[in-house]
Amino acid sequence: MTEPTEQQQRQWDEQGYLVLEEAIRGDELGRLQQAFDYCAAACKDDWLDGIAKGDSTATYYDIPNPLERDEIFINLVDHKSWFGLLQHFTGGETLFLGPQVRSVPPWPLSYTGWHPDVGPTNPLHIKVQIYVGDVARGTGEFGFVPGSHKIGSGPYERPQFQESMPGHITFPGKAGTAIMFNSYGWHTAMDNGGSVRKSIILIYEKRTPEKIKPEAFTAIEQYCTSRERRALFGLEV
Repeated sequence: MTEPTEQQQRQWDEQGYLVLEEAIRGDELGRLQQAFDYCAAACKDDWLDGIAKGDSTATYYDIPNPLERDEIFINLVDHKSWFGLLQHFTGGETLFLGPQVRSVPPWPLSYTGWHPDVGPTNPLHIKVQIYVGDVARGTGEFGFVPGSHKIGSGPYERPQFQESMPGHITFPGKAGTAIMFNSYGWHTAMDNGGSVRKSIILIYEKRTPEKIKPEAFTAIEQYCTSRERRALFGLEV
């Protein structure tokens, strides 16, 4: 498995993020794009019905139960480009919490504001965001405030405009780019004035007994044959 280089370890500790360019490429990327588009199209009518009924938001859309729709989404969870890094940062105790296979249509304002996902008393919480298509500047690219994951940093507040957040950087990138970040840090999706942004967000945490929910992944248990993968999905203590 991939171990972090000294430079990556230093950046992770000090800045709270890593950019993994070409984490997915070639035929694997093409296969992922095909599966994403197929599943999104198959679920689109239900999403539009939900918007009409007031049950769904129009600003983003997550494919429901993606792990049950195509094995390629399962294989991303312990992908060689980042799983070794996750295991290193969590001391070998990585637990997968869930995916968000997300389309973000153009909209005048982002669907979310600047925020951390959890506080520093929560076990280490890590996300990996994968760009399924090219994401140009101004098309909902990921934004992060380097160093904001550290205890004692800040204080931070949500600005009125995304680009007004002090100290932030943004991450346009090519399809197949993955961004790993410490979810204690302040982050957002920038405003999308361009095309549909397609990305997959994988959510992990350092294992604690109360977060293990094997019932959440029993539908894909047949794909979890190794002890390491069963532990990752909370199917084995």
